[in-house]
Amino acid sequence: MNDSSQNTFDCIIIGAGSIGTPAAFYIAKSGLKVLVIDRYPSVGQASNKHAIGGIRATHSDPAKIHLGNRSLKVFSTWETEFGDDIEWQEGGYSYVAYDQENAALLKALILEQQQHNLEISWLDAPDLLKIIPKLNPQDLLGGTFSPEDGSASPLKSAFAFHKRAAEADAVFNFNETVVDFISEGSRIKGVVTDKGKYYSQWVINAAGGWAKPLSKKIGLDVPVEPDSHEAAITEPVARIFYPMIVDMRKRPGSANFYFYQHPTGKIIFCMTPDPPILGTHTIASSDFLSKASRRLIEIMPVLRHIRVRRVWRGTYPMTPDGSPIIGKVNGLDGFILAVGMCGQGFMFGPGVGQLVSHLVLNELDEADKIILDNLSFHRKFESEEMLK
Repeated sequence: MNDSSQNTFDCIIIGAGSIGTPAAFYIAKSGLKVLVIDRYPSVGQASNKHAIGGIRATHSDPAKIHLGNRSLKVFSTWETEFGDDIEWQEGGYSYVAYDQENAALLKALILEQQQHNLEISWLDAPDLLKIIPKLNPQDLLGGTFSPEDGSASPLKSAFAFHKRAAEADAVFNFNETVVDFISEGSRIKGVVTDKGKYYSQWVINAAGGWAKPLSKKIGLDVPVEPDSHEAAITEPVARIFYPMIVDMRKRPGSANFYFYQHPTGKIIFCMTPDPPILGTHTIASSDFLSKASRRLIEIMPVLRHIRVRRVWRGTYPMTPDGSPIIGKVNGLDGFILAVGMCGQGFMFGPGVGQLVSHLVLNELDEADKIILDNLSFHRKFESEEMLK
């Protein structure tokens, strides 16, 4: 690009993943000129392709509930509106309780969750077993059930957002890496890549696990530390259950465990390591499957003979309080953060994309302002999301 007009945009987005691609779609759809830069050869090739596909509004933080509800509306209506099959499945979420501590926590959260328009209820063990009959009934106290939550394909969703963003004239530069920013005083005016310079009114950092080193290039210390999580997928079997099942009990080597049955019949399961495995490692470990299998069988014994097809590892860009960082930064004009999704970038993607587009267009409603205030870079990071 030698013509300077070709290098000038209304908005530059760094990262074509779970956040950057929906943001490109919503901003380009508004009529602005958008450039997305990603070092990989296509959309969703970093953290997005490692996601297992869960989508929920079931959170303890009001801002995350709002983002989750917005995203659920997009995912659940996408095929009807645009015709793209993204494998949406409204299976619900269930946080199960096998001890009094987690039962008390889940029950205490429900009233506030319902006040934020989240359809969720506590079910005692007999009623929960009617919905998920194959749960291990021994010591089961019950659990929450939110029927409107669900799942979709991270890659198919990313491709769908890319397709529609491109139709709205968003430009995607793949195989290109941002190496620096262009600034004038306190204003960020563009980026420098390994292939050229680009100018814009807005620059959005949506670089996931790489957001922190990128922000340091403008002297900004963003508290995002990626850690590695592993997942696995089994052979397909006949339908056993629908909801994503989450067990928050701690076990040696793991903080929690969650799994669901994909529309194809395969069981996909994931475990949060304890202690965290810091870094952007994407090579699966040797001990994950043995630990995760024990947890899977403990919760649903009927799966003890199922065969695992594949394991993999991806990164969760974590913040100190388990919530994203979204919005402007004081003293840096023209710069927006949309980072630190804590492993929930896929489920928040459409909601964050809409929010960022409202911010760029200066069309914030009251809900937007509340979300941005709660998820500000300048918050104290003291409270902790209980349903991370």
